Amino acid sequence: MAVGDDGGIKMTLETLANDIAASADADAKAIIDEAKAEAKQIIDEAKSKASAITGDASSRAEREASQISREVVASARQANQKAILIAKREAMDSTHAAVKEQLADPGFKGRASMLKSLVSKANKLASADFIIRPVEVDRKALGDLKGKRKLGESVDGLGGFILEAADSSVSYDMRFDTLLENAWGKSLSEVNKILFE
Repeated sequence: MAVGDDGGIKMTLETLANDIAASADADAKAIIDEAKAEAKQIIDEAKSKASAITGDASSRAEREASQISREVVASARQANQKAILIAKREAMDSTHAAVKEQLADPGFKGRASMLKSLVSKANKLASADFIIRPVEVDRKALGDLKGKRKLGESVDGLGGFILEAADSSVSYDMRFDTLLENAWGKSLSEVNKILFE
């Protein structure tokens, strides 16, 4: 082999090495560019999915929060209405108890006129042979008002009397308790208006 040929082979090997290196660089650059593009696409898809998931979760959370809010408001309204009804009921019960207490008081100012009115009503309802069975607290007052009627055994009550036939076949309950309950039932809506409107 000649010396000059050795230089040519060297050149050729260097050129070949350079070509291989350049080709490898180009391949590596293409692979890297493709990997970068693929990575970008994967990241973009992940961001898009994350955004959709976040949007769905946010939308679902808003719906649930709105539902919970409606339920809390409805529950609070219901609790308020219940508290108002309980307070009204307590006021009505308290008023009823106060009226009963007043009627039971022997010193109640309207007591004598109420008894006179009841005896007058009894005289229109039944004959003189009907017996007056007084509530004990009113026995003396009714003894003065009875006229020709007899006083019978006492009955329980806040005041007033029961007018009873001699044979006990018919009776009229004219006790304050009964009159109060009848009047209370009839005027309940009016009492409600007076107390709460």
